[in-house]
Amino acid sequence: MGLKTAFIGKKVLVRAGSAGVHYGTLVERDGQELLLSNAKRIWSWKGALSLSEIASSGLNVKESKISVAVDEIILTTAVEVILISEASNLP
Repeated sequence: MGLKTAFIGKKVLVRAGSAGVHYGTLVERDGQELLLSNAKRIWSWKGALSLSEIASSGLNVKESKISVAVDEIILTTAVEVILISEASNLP
């Protein structure tokens, strides 16, 4: 499996340049450009130190600011893409 197809069809957390932090299902990837479905933006979070910790074990949902889901979003400057574990509590 190459980097272009890594994580396709799986839930991921993405730090996207100046667009912030998003998570959803990775549909397609071409370099730094990603297409996510059922995507939400995390505006701020509590209960986790880093994005790696959010992807691994979650965050404090009640004290964090998470947007409603959009059907699809294209992120053009993905800086990091982290696979979300089953243990994460992201809604």
